[in-house]
Amino acid sequence: MAQNQTSAMKWFNQPGAWKGNAANLTFTVDPDTDYWQVTHYGFKRDNGPFYYQEIDGDFEASVKITGKYEELFHQAGLMIRIDDKNWIKTGIEYVDGVQNISAVVTREVSDWSVVPRHNSPESVWLKLLRKGDYVEIRYSFDQKQYDMLRLAYFPPGVKVQIGMVAAAPGKQSFPVTFENFKVEAVK
Repeated sequence: MAQNQTSAMKWFNQPGAWKGNAANLTFTVDPDTDYWQVTHYGFKRDNGPFYYQEIDGDFEASVKITGKYEELFHQAGLMIRIDDKNWIKTGIEYVDGVQNISAVVTREVSDWSVVPRHNSPESVWLKLLRKGDYVEIRYSFDQKQYDMLRLAYFPPGVKVQIGMVAAAPGKQSFPVTFENFKVEAVK
């Protein structure tokens, strides 16, 4: 059964300009925002806009994302989060002039993996499955064929935040639209 996204949704780091709800959310990602913990860059960031709901148990979250990425590291996608030291974000990250499928897994420190693209598709569809002690991330460019990006450990048996996230670590803002966000319990 699908969770009720409209009444349960909350903002963490609400952006200055936004409209909509879980079914159709558009906002402008403010500059100097990011999520990262220590590794390689030596800094900690926990200030990107994140529109989420809280949930226990196993579930699958899905969403369609369309963004106007222009500056290095512009990003938008899904995030599952316990706190500032335990989270996973996944989606599009703009690197070297193209959109890359990206995942950052953080357990005290962040790691980063990408699937380089040679084009920049208009939209990407994401599915994030949380089951037991893992999260599986899958992506699609046509909402038909989904490819696995990552399977990562994630602490079991704790309530999490799941939702739509974006960041603009540089100096330029950008607009992003999320469509059809839903969370469904799985067995």
